[in-house]
Amino acid sequence: MKKKVLVIGGGYGGLRAIESLCKYKDIEITLIDKNPYHYLQTEAYGYIAGRFDIHDIAIDLTNWCQGFKGSVQFVHAKASAINFQDKNVTVDTMQLFYDYLIIAVGAKTNFFAFIEGLREHSYGVKNLQRAYGFRQEFENLIYNKLQNEQQSTQREINIAVGGAGLSGVEVAAEMAYVLQAYSKTIGDTAKEIHIYLIDASETILPGMGKYSISNTQKRLEQLGVKIYTGAFIDKVDAEYIYFKKGERLAYRFMIFTGGIKAAGLNVIIDNDKNGLNQLIITPELTIQNQSDVFAIGDCIEMKDREGNVLPPTAQMAEKSAEYVAKTIRNRIDGVASRPFEGNVSGVFIALGGKYAVGELFKYIKVKGYFAYVLKKYITHAYYLGLRLRINTGYKNRIK
Repeated sequence: MKKKVLVIGGGYGGLRAIESLCKYKDIEITLIDKNPYHYLQTEAYGYIAGRFDIHDIAIDLTNWCQGFKGSVQFVHAKASAINFQDKNVTVDTMQLFYDYLIIAVGAKTNFFAFIEGLREHSYGVKNLQRAYGFRQEFENLIYNKLQNEQQSTQREINIAVGGAGLSGVEVAAEMAYVLQAYSKTIGDTAKEIHIYLIDASETILPGMGKYSISNTQKRLEQLGVKIYTGAFIDKVDAEYIYFKKGERLAYRFMIFTGGIKAAGLNVIIDNDKNGLNQLIITPELTIQNQSDVFAIGDCIEMKDREGNVLPPTAQMAEKSAEYVAKTIRNRIDGVASRPFEGNVSGVFIALGGKYAVGELFKYIKVKGYFAYVLKKYITHAYYLGLRLRINTGYKNRIK
């Protein structure tokens, strides 16, 4: 009899787990997601700035699952409960049973409650709908500048990016690059739009290597991005961002990338959690007292062998997914598994246009066009794999 594997969450981790498990004929896989699409969040910076279209960052999950020719089923529904004793997951009004469960629900933007007005007056990038809203705001701003339609006497317009980590830096750089490009077509009015990158840390890209930090800062300055570090936001209203030191910044709209917290399903799981609601998992990435329930990606707290917390990135989601897929295979075959050993192989930072900065394996450091080509190669290889699977699924559905 085939073993049933349920995967909750169609993000980077969930899809990689399915890709790793689908080759086994004795495993039956079901993917559950409340959204009908896979969101390529790592490409959100280009979408928000208007350089990418919706088809560049969203993949239809029904067609993708159909591409496995019957070995993977997709259930478009929200998982509302997990019964560990009876080994089933409730979706809508039915129960789906499992032999092994993979929780890959990801995370959402953490609009810090201690910053008054932040949630009401800013956008996030973890959610496609909110990224779409910010893109509309940005495009409307450009359009109004093109039409020379100013609703106020204030010609200078500020766009604020809260959080100078990887996502914030990439969004700020891409928007600044697009504004530079627009200056050739809509003239000096494009120069009246300013990008502010704000972070409470003393540096951009906190926790990353000196090479990435210094070269990213140089690129941002070349693009005209105004960098505010060591800046603690106290509150936000419809017109101003107020800082703890008493300063304020007038702004038109704001995107916030300064933190994450685990998605809602984690709340109902009886398991130790950290301050971000991420699950504290075992060395084999199982939740406590449930050896057949695994959790991967942003919804868990991952550490390396020294005990350092690993960043919640697509790379780590995929690595944890590959480990869990292999562990499930070992469990079925009665083979012991080693603990998960997470590590960051490297990072590439898109910095507007055909420019990037990257570090690989702590020794290889690249910047400029070559780094951009390497980043695009990695992204394209991932996207191509998804597209090939989707094309197969689409053809299967229209037969």
